[in-house]
Amino acid sequence: MAVLQMQKVSICALKRDRKQILEKLQSLGVMEISQLPDKEEGFETVSTQQERSIFDKNAALADNALDILQEYAPEKASMFAGLEGKKLVEKETYLAAADKKEAVMEAAADIVGLHKQIAEHKANIQKLDNQIETLTPWLSLGIPMNFGGTRSSAVLIGAVSGVLTMDELYALVLGQEEISGVDISILSSDRDTTYIAVVCLKGEEEKVENALRQGGFAKPSLMTGKTPAEEKKALEEQVHRILKEITDCQEKIAAHGKDRMNLRLIADYFRTRAEKYEVLGQLPQSKKTFLVTGYVPKKAVPALEKALKEDFLLSMETEEVPEEEEAPVLLSNNGFSESVEGVLTSYGLPKKGEIDPTTIMSFFYVFLFGLMLSDAAYGLIIFLGCFAVIIKFPRMESSLKKSIKMFMYCGISTLIWGILFGGYFGDAIDVVARTFFHVEVPEGGMIKALWFVPLNDPMRMLIYSMLFGVIHLFTGLGIKGYMLLRDKKYLDFFCDVVLWFVFLIGLILLLLPSEIFASIAQLEPGTFPAAVSQAGKILAIVGVVGLVLMSGRSSKNIGLRLALGAYDVYNVTGWLSDVLSYSRLLALGLATGVIASVVNQMGSMAGDGIFGAIVFIAVFVIGHVFNMAINVLGAYVHTNRLQFVEFFGKFYEGGGKPFSPFQSNTKYVDVKEETYL
Repeated sequence: MAVLQMQKVSICALKRDRKQILEKLQSLGVMEISQLPDKEEGFETVSTQQERSIFDKNAALADNALDILQEYAPEKASMFAGLEGKKLVEKETYLAAADKKEAVMEAAADIVGLHKQIAEHKANIQKLDNQIETLTPWLSLGIPMNFGGTRSSAVLIGAVSGVLTMDELYALVLGQEEISGVDISILSSDRDTTYIAVVCLKGEEEKVENALRQGGFAKPSLMTGKTPAEEKKALEEQVHRILKEITDCQEKIAAHGKDRMNLRLIADYFRTRAEKYEVLGQLPQSKKTFLVTGYVPKKAVPALEKALKEDFLLSMETEEVPEEEEAPVLLSNNGFSESVEGVLTSYGLPKKGEIDPTTIMSFFYVFLFGLMLSDAAYGLIIFLGCFAVIIKFPRMESSLKKSIKMFMYCGISTLIWGILFGGYFGDAIDVVARTFFHVEVPEGGMIKALWFVPLNDPMRMLIYSMLFGVIHLFTGLGIKGYMLLRDKKYLDFFCDVVLWFVFLIGLILLLLPSEIFASIAQLEPGTFPAAVSQAGKILAIVGVVGLVLMSGRSSKNIGLRLALGAYDVYNVTGWLSDVLSYSRLLALGLATGVIASVVNQMGSMAGDGIFGAIVFIAVFVIGHVFNMAINVLGAYVHTNRLQFVEFFGKFYEGGGKPFSPFQSNTKYVDVKEETYL
């Protein structure tokens, strides 16, 4: 449960070493580089935009080539590839790829160029296909499309609107008195067009065409010196040749599959170079020196200093982060607690002055999650599944690994709660014994609960849910008290923590002897002695008077002070609401058991025998997979809510800035480096 202490580090070194020093800092990954607020006299920054653009362009080219390779020479990947993480490579392998970057980039350019050729070829094929489609209505024409006729005759080839018969076509043309005669051939027709060829005298060509235009006559767009059938064949041969060229390009691209790893390495190489030059452009530089400042975890400072001074001549100074400055936040927790850091991060990292609540939260989180799911079989499945994934994929991404570890621990908690409550796929053992083995199930089930069965005693479960909620909330209030004592705010500790504890404990002691609590807890009246009620009254009165008088202590106006105090006391309704929120522990726990029992009963409705067993297994598997999935989701969501709203609401605000070190943010591989965190 710790936020690593940060220190400000300033480095002044020779300008000639600036690139090597930045590469060293990048490989170590322990320093978040910050810009100086003001330029030092004699220092100025140098623009590196051009170099960065080149590196970014090269990285993008390699990425594009890899995407194209995956399209034409797909790399086989398992369905769990997303869990495998980035491949770890030795630094020597990484540097070896960088040494032949020119050849690798030529291969990348070749891949991209071939892909462009394929795109152009496909566009040409589309164009040729359109031309072939255009020729289809004219295929019965036995003369070239651009044939104009003989010395004494003319030929008009085109299409008219609508589906017309031969008589209608002749009527359209011969309706003109000046036309002596024509010969019309219908080549084809479709839904709204008729394709024709018309032969007429040379001198009457213009008159015939004008007559045809009355019916929407239009000449074809494709006028060739070949017959439509010959032109179609020629176009199809072109398509065939282009398809062969596409195949050749695809084979050439696939042949670059051997360059895949080098392309990944070189893409990451240029990506890290671009990041380095981005930082380089922010550093103040003089004629012979340069400056770099940033935040480093205190425990990593000695190792950083040793690593730099071994190879470079420089001056390195460290100082504590000023009080008015917000340092970046880096959490450090044990293997169990770090698994829920993602939950905390999604809410917000601790800001300056706040503690890291991860360790305390982790125990409550796992405890409450298991209580909500509370089925031993589900818990065992979750634990074994998550454990197998962690063992099988040791290089998975860090945040994903933490989340899977969190669910693994939640699975253990669910298993324990399931044993306590006697839930094993609900009442599956009892149903199987009764249905298929005709065994008389004893009261309490074949496997008795070590504690009690919530389905049989829901009010008892409700009482314990409220109790766990009170403990959770009081812990949050206690953390607030610890932070006030740490900051030596003793009056605030007394007024904002102690008085609330006194008031709330008094109310609880008043509730315990009441008839309402006795009926809920199924206790006999008078179970608690009168002294409990008397103590509750005293504590409640002391607490409420203290809160009314002290909660508005910041105001010098007596009336306003009392009004603010009374308003603060009114916030006890918020505490009541928070405590009632923990009834979701009962609700989700019962939901898991009830749905599981319903699934088991549905499966057993077909009776015993082979058919009954088949039906039971099918219903059992489908039903319990659904039940486990929906209730795991519910437990996750509501456990987060109890942390974010009820628990954090008592002491935590968040809003810290995450520690973002200058490091090699690679996309494809991790380069094996010495670590200092």
